[in-house]
Amino acid sequence: MSKRMDKKELIESLKGLIVSCQTQPDDPIHTDDMVVKMAEAAQWGGAVGIRANSPEQIAAIKAKVDLPIIGLWKIWHDNTDVFITPTLEACKAVWEAGADIIALDCTSQITAEGRPAYELLEIVKKEIPEAPIFADVSNFEEAKRASEMGADIVAPTLYGYTEETKHIEEPDMRAFAQMCRELGDKVSIMMEGHIYTPEDAMKCMFLGADAVVVGSAITRPHLTTKRFTDLLTGYQNNWRDAERSKH
Repeated sequence: MSKRMDKKELIESLKGLIVSCQTQPDDPIHTDDMVVKMAEAAQWGGAVGIRANSPEQIAAIKAKVDLPIIGLWKIWHDNTDVFITPTLEACKAVWEAGADIIALDCTSQITAEGRPAYELLEIVKKEIPEAPIFADVSNFEEAKRASEMGADIVAPTLYGYTEETKHIEEPDMRAFAQMCRELGDKVSIMMEGHIYTPEDAMKCMFLGADAVVVGSAITRPHLTTKRFTDLLTGYQNNWRDAERSKH
């Protein structure tokens, strides 16, 4: 494995657009090399980083693309909505696969083991101290707590995916602006979730984001298509149901 960048230098390099390059086996675009092609296209287009899911996809991208990787592992259980790198073992696997940053659920949701998801943050910091942590949260309070617990990066990735916010389709720009104002001098603040246009991404940068992570609008054409057809058919079939589905 190539030598990783210094943590501070790494986070400083992530200013701009980060592209989420992920597929699931039941996606119509899923092939063995699809995420690598996505990442190569993102690098060609000027992205500063990649967000990738699963040890296999992280390793494949790492072998071909010279950009920092925010790694996660989506693991679903029937008794919880916590699925982003939910265990220490998953975090270790992501790190060993070559991720430069580990992303994990830092919300108040209860895991399959019966504990609040955010408790894993301190465990990972102790067990993999050299790993920068990207805290996926759903509101300002969770962002503040993650910052105080030592996360290196915080983003409202899970806004719209928790029980309290699942009815949401648009980003909460006011809450994000509060994160930037009140936490921006303590932790890197990135925007992730519900960003579908360059104009929306630019709004986030204006509000104080260090970077913007975009996935579905760039790398998941089946969901982009579904978003259009949802509107064109009078909102009869909510495309977000497909986006939120467990695989």
